[in-house]
Amino acid sequence: MEIVSLKGVDHLEGVTGRNSKSGKSEEHNIAHVFVMTGANPNTGWLNGCVVLDNKGFIKTGSDLSSEELTGAHWPLTPSARLLESSVPGVFAAGDVRGGNVQRVASAVGEGSIAISFVHQILRE
Repeated sequence: MEIVSLKGVDHLEGVTGRNSKSGKSEEHNIAHVFVMTGANPNTGWLNGCVVLDNKGFIKTGSDLSSEELTGAHWPLTPSARLLESSVPGVFAAGDVRGGNVQRVASAVGEGSIAISFVHQILRE
């Protein structure tokens, strides 16, 4: 169901939703709504640059197969680090990364881990 309108004065009292298959709208008395964004990655522009999974999320670290790394001409041993894409030194974090739990807290944590890897690479 797609939310098409919210109603309430001082707080949420109801939601009107539309069934995407039938097009029929229904009203529901609902006091809380959980909004989830990032379920569809905007990574089409990366296709051919880094390896994406079948849903368009960036594959990283151990999720990259040896065949995918070979196909991407991976020049390094060992394989990609945690959060590292098929391009050495290019990391993905948050909702765009395959396997991410799609929560703000995990995205922030992954971002800080990616930065620590960047610092490590710069020291090398």
